[in-house]
Formats: sequence, structure tokens, C-alpha cells
Amino acid sequence: MNVQRMAMGLVAGALLAGATGAYAETAKKPLGKMTCEDFLAVEDTFKPKVVYYAVAYAKGGKPEAAVVDVEGIDKLTPILIEECKAKPKESFWKKVKAEAKKIEKKL
Repeated sequence: MNVQRMAMGLVAGALLAGATGAYAETAKKPLGKMTCEDFLAVEDTFKPKVVYYAVAYAKGGKPEAAVVDVEGIDKLTPILIEECKAKPKESFWKKVKAEAKKIEKKL
């Protein structure tokens, strides 16, 4: 249960922190239109926060969807970075959904 609360706090913190820095540039684009290139342009310290938000959003944006598996995100972020480096023009949103499903199946 503590992991769930921590994940919810991280998602909320990511949303609040996202108003500054490189994330603010990316935040101007709707998540569905964000490319891998846009994601790679985000400062490295903000990348996990973008992934937290994208995964929570992918789960439907409902209150119970705000619970994000922190360990899964820690595994997902480097995978997304590598996938996006390989194909920077592809949709970041589609990459997140596809890779998140793979991670969920393994857990």
C-alpha cells in the first residue's frame, strides 16, 4: 500500500514539477502528439516523470489508475529511451502503451 501512495505522490509531483524546465516545452504538445524525438529532448531528470504521467494517463486517467508501479516505471524508462533513440520520429504515446503492456505481462 505504501508503494501505491508513493507512486501517486510521484505522479502528482511530476505534474507539478512539469511546469518548469525542458518538460514545459514538451508539455505544450498533447501527449498523443508527442514524438520520441520530443521525449528525448526532455532533460534526463524529467524523463521518468514524463513516463509516470504517460503511464497513468494510459490507464484511463481514473483515480484508481493514478496508482503506478514504481518498479515498472524504473524498468520502462530506459527501454523507452533506447526505443526512441532507434526511431525518433515515432509516436511516444504508442511506444509507452506498447512497452507498458510488455512490462505488465512480465509482472
